Amino acid sequence: MHATLPLTVYLAAPRGFCAGVDRAIEIVEKALELYGAPIYVRHEIVHNRWVVEDLRAKGVVFVKEVDEIPAGGITIFSAHGISERVENAAKLRDLPVIDATCPLVTKVHNQAQRYEREGYEIILIGHAGHPEVEGTSGRVKKVHLIETEADIAQLNIAPETKLAYVTQTTLSVDDTRALIDALKAKFPAIEGPDTKDICYATQNRQQAVKELAKHVELLLVVGSKNSSNSNRLRDLGEEYGIPAYLIDDAEAIKPQWLDGVNTVGLTAGASAPELLVNRVIALLETLRIVEVRPFEVVKEDVYFNLPREVRSKPFAHLLKASG
Repeated sequence: MHATLPLTVYLAAPRGFCAGVDRAIEIVEKALELYGAPIYVRHEIVHNRWVVEDLRAKGVVFVKEVDEIPAGGITIFSAHGISERVENAAKLRDLPVIDATCPLVTKVHNQAQRYEREGYEIILIGHAGHPEVEGTSGRVKKVHLIETEADIAQLNIAPETKLAYVTQTTLSVDDTRALIDALKAKFPAIEGPDTKDICYATQNRQQAVKELAKHVELLLVVGSKNSSNSNRLRDLGEEYGIPAYLIDDAEAIKPQWLDGVNTVGLTAGASAPELLVNRVIALLETLRIVEVRPFEVVKEDVYFNLPREVRSKPFAHLLKASG
């Protein structure tokens, strides 16, 4: 009897692609259009399996290092940013490069480099092994990476050392604030940006989930397992005391999750396309009568300009032959 009750799906807004992801994918699409396949992308352009597989089918080749790219191959750096080592490796080989680094990540790079020029040692708040962290770490000579308050307790830095912190853009605002407070307690003179400098899209999607969690019995987050911001959205649901699942696509949904559930919150990480959200709704409609209700918390109208390499055709000699 219970299973026949309608299922109300609250659709979080904002959700899904942010301006940085939109820009990165558009850069790759326009590069394919201008220069033809293959186009080489160092690392996954964004952390979403569907996006990567779709672009691969169109002729994009994803590589781990630039030395895998043949001479003259159009090279795109992912939205997560890259270290100076990777940038220099591409320059040494004279590869035609298009940088799809999110402008908000570039802002963090610039902050870290400015602090270093001013004589500060850099503390980076972020997840070890994440490509954004590797890129930021590779922009300065020395960095102390911290993930937890326990890491801060273990920092052994001379009291007279000038310190500044920067953060990975896709972290939890709440967790980052707690870490910044712990850093300031241990190093009262430490410099650094406010938590508002964490990516606007990360903050907005987290705020939407916090509000959504007050109204639903189950949370579904569309996003890939290696997406930091998607994982954090799932974590937030659990912190608010409701079952929360991170799913790559609709096929990952288990019908028993809906047993006894009449309200579901649905959102997507910043690298997950809307197509996957629509597929989740379509699958739910095969299981129950579904009523979809928009749940808007914040309006977004951010847009980042495309780089000149996909606007003014600077690689004219590499343009795809017409006709």
